[in-house]
Amino acid sequence: MGHGSLQKAGKVRKQTPQVTAKERHSPIPRKGLRNKYVKRVILGKFAGQPSSMGSKRRGR
Repeated sequence: MGHGSLQKAGKVRKQTPQVTAKERHSPIPRKGLRNKYVKRVILGKFAGQPSSMGSKRRGR
């Protein structure tokens, strides 16, 4: 049939010790918006393929 039996499924995951998850928080929105501004306005890069509508409008 397949590789291994279904009776052994999940064996390793059950044996590994539980680790407490670290606290996660989202990045500061201002930082991401700044990066978008630099990429689009300062560097003149736009999303998508070179033949896409967005790049044609911008005159890339």
